[in-house]
Amino acid sequence: MNVIDKINQLRITKGWTIYTLALEAGITQSTLASMLARNTPPKIDTLECICDAFGITLAQFFNEEEHVEYLDELEQELILSFRQLPKEKRQTLVKLLK
Repeated sequence: MNVIDKINQLRITKGWTIYTLALEAGITQSTLASMLARNTPPKIDTLECICDAFGITLAQFFNEEEHVEYLDELEQELILSFRQLPKEKRQTLVKLLK
């Protein structure tokens, strides 16, 4: 499956319009619509924004053998917050959660 088909498949699975995906990914609707209409794969930074919107990693996006699991908003917020913590605080948080 090509990149554009995969983006559309994920978008439709979520029930999102092109406009909604653009908002969630933080890119302009015209950029996204043009990319989809022309079947032009996005630049890697744009694809990362799209993957973030879907709650998946680039690895998950390109892995066709594994079922993609979507993160809800709270899970996405938790991961983003965790990534912003210094290493020591991450380790402390993991210990606390265990």
